[in-house]
Amino acid sequence: MKQLDQIMPQYKDGDYYADLWKSVSRDLVAHYGEDLYKSWFSKISFFEAIGGNEIILSAPSNFIRDWIKSNYFDIISKLLLHHDTEVKSVDIITKELPKSDVVVISPNTLSLIDQSDVKEDTTSSLDPRFTFDNFVVGPPNELAYAASLSVAEAECAIAKSNPLFLYGGVGLGKTHLMHAIAWHANKKNPNRKVLYMSAEKFMYRFIKALRNKDIMSFKEEFRSVDVLMIDDIQFICGKESTQEEFFHTFNAIIDNNKQMVISCDRSPTDLDNIEDRIKSRLGWGLVADVHSTTYELRIGILESKLEKMDVKISKNVIDFLASKITSNVRELEGALNKVIAHSTLVGREITLESTQDILRDLLRSNERTITVEDIHKKIANRYNMKVSDMSSSSRLRSIARPRQIAMYLSKTLTPKSLADIGAKFGKKDHTTVMHAIKKIEELMASDPDFREEVNLLSRILQS
Repeated sequence: MKQLDQIMPQYKDGDYYADLWKSVSRDLVAHYGEDLYKSWFSKISFFEAIGGNEIILSAPSNFIRDWIKSNYFDIISKLLLHHDTEVKSVDIITKELPKSDVVVISPNTLSLIDQSDVKEDTTSSLDPRFTFDNFVVGPPNELAYAASLSVAEAECAIAKSNPLFLYGGVGLGKTHLMHAIAWHANKKNPNRKVLYMSAEKFMYRFIKALRNKDIMSFKEEFRSVDVLMIDDIQFICGKESTQEEFFHTFNAIIDNNKQMVISCDRSPTDLDNIEDRIKSRLGWGLVADVHSTTYELRIGILESKLEKMDVKISKNVIDFLASKITSNVRELEGALNKVIAHSTLVGREITLESTQDILRDLLRSNERTITVEDIHKKIANRYNMKVSDMSSSSRLRSIARPRQIAMYLSKTLTPKSLADIGAKFGKKDHTTVMHAIKKIEELMASDPDFREEVNLLSRILQS
């Protein structure tokens, strides 16, 4: 007769999965060595098993989670499957402290609220790397930076910047600035209560309050803060009940002369499926965009990161990364981290050739399809010009300004050098191109409408 454990499924409790992760950890030490294990894998722990075959691991920060996912996720998945053939999927979440979903910075302490048992709750924590000191400022983000610092420095709400609305594409620095405001505001005045969370978690908290018939506690908690920060407000688009509560929370904060800071992936006027009265209020204060990085800003970001890491690499590698990884800051920093980690692990010098080899797949996905000719056609069509006007020497404002915009976009959206760009605009000197780029950057910094026009053209060309 078969033993009972041969015919009954094995019971797998938390201890089983903790031991399973220990087995995988021993394999990782054997494969990568103790130094690498201590630096990265030791921070990962077993969190939850869903249905006995979906394994959830936890990391203490978004940075570690993303790094592990980008570089070691496949080997972790294979090792888990090796030790337990029933494992079907693996995921890593950020879970510094269990079952928390918002961060409150209150007098002299960081405290976590909503110690709930709702399974969909996830941790939202302030990243210690995201401070003003670590934010590299340039023309694409200088208004957003200055406004954020001003709000963080102020002892009370600033009327002209309330709400402060930060918007821009993925990975350009919005969340960095949100975290920096929270850190700096608490350091400046520990008695100032700051609450930061995502719009998604705002909705979950609201739903939970409704379900528990505790809506008054919800209202009191949110309306008792000095600075309320809501990240990715686009998430509430189309969610009517959440919009209604956000509307009332917003009004209460503003009416009490408290500060609102909001981030989004687009400007208030471009939000769809959101009430007009909310759109109007979102634009009451200061709307500051964080738009695509320039080549010079990417160079600055790389050099700043290398200085903090105390790593030296050649200028041609830095130039290469700044020219090729242009989609967002997050991807740029990830590429640099990968190159440095590879060099450290295999003991190989960082050269242009090794960098190209290590980032081969990433570079393939980032290869530009936009040409200067594409920009000529789009700008000419936008401003009712002839394509040939791009190469003319006309100084008419109706031609010269669009031509300068085209030169600026050629520099930001293509890998062409200044000399190459000048050649495409009627064999103009590289100094003419430099002047055009500087002029457009100055206009974008001083004129929000013009900045939005150029950013719109950039998005159209990249879509």
